Amino acid sequence: MSSTTKLFGLSAAASVLALSAAAQDPVSLTIVSWGGAYTASQQRAYHEPFMEMNPHVTINNDDGSANALAGLRAQSQAGNVTWDLVDMLPSDAQLACDEGIIMQIDHDALLAAAPDGTPPTEDFLPGSLGECFIPQIVYSTVLTYRPGAFEDGEHPSSIADLFDVENFPGRRALQDRPGTNMEWALYADGVAPEDIYDVLSTPEGVDRAFAKLDTIKDHIIFWTEGAQAPQLLADGEVAFATGYNGRMFDAIEVEGMDAAIIWDGQVVEWDGWVVPADGPNEELVMEYLYFATDTQRLADQAKFISYGPARASSAELVGEHADLGIDMAPHMPTNPDNYFAPIVLDNDFWVDYGDELRERFANWMLQ
Repeated sequence: MSSTTKLFGLSAAASVLALSAAAQDPVSLTIVSWGGAYTASQQRAYHEPFMEMNPHVTINNDDGSANALAGLRAQSQAGNVTWDLVDMLPSDAQLACDEGIIMQIDHDALLAAAPDGTPPTEDFLPGSLGECFIPQIVYSTVLTYRPGAFEDGEHPSSIADLFDVENFPGRRALQDRPGTNMEWALYADGVAPEDIYDVLSTPEGVDRAFAKLDTIKDHIIFWTEGAQAPQLLADGEVAFATGYNGRMFDAIEVEGMDAAIIWDGQVVEWDGWVVPADGPNEELVMEYLYFATDTQRLADQAKFISYGPARASSAELVGEHADLGIDMAPHMPTNPDNYFAPIVLDNDFWVDYGDELRERFANWMLQ
């Protein structure tokens, strides 16, 4: 761990209780996230209630999470950190943590206990907390299809169908990164979910995954931003699209898009907060984190998007969608009816092999 990395601890928790009572001058927080339905859920569950409690605070959203690691590196190197809080994937968070450009977190000192007094380190779901990472949600990348794309009326039901262009013709929208695509290629080629990373950690396994992807290469449209995947489906540009389950839920249930989610092989991952080192408003960020990651707030986010809360104590508080009035439990990736063949993303694998695979995947896309 870099010696420049900072630690949030007991002094942070103490300052939370003050809630900026000593300083009421107007202040803005820049919070970086993913945009779209996800940022909208954060706005309603976290940002707006926090600003109501603290009228001197304005929260500005920056949809920069897709390139957050590069952005943090650039700001740190320039000695001009302008971001206050960043929503980031765990693998990128570990890299940033190792580089000392985000803060270490003393979770039990900084965060709120569960309502029954259970400390955060016991209440957040096992394996979700990171050295510099505070999880918010459990989400998954899923395969979604457009029923009208298939003339014979048959509907796909598995990841293997993504690779079956004979029975399920049409273009496929895949994200322009190796993660999920490599796992699904091996899964569709017969590798059991629990064995995928063992296979993918070998040169032969990597070659096998690319060989499987080659079978649909001519049918792929690549997307970069999360909003592009459901839009490609809605516009009829593709028959299949990979995407985040919450965005697909929003497109289907809120926007009325005619599409269906395939839960087979969903790639399950955490998403959460990291704090840039040397940010401009560290004490206020601590107050925000204490509030926004407590049991009720994480349950509240599930009122607006179909991502599961990262705290065990939040699960029983998940109810109906705030606008639609539908039960949100069946739409959660962790619902037993959906969680029958999950691929749990191995962040350690992507920390170790990510740079090499991203380079090869980028070259493969251009071939």
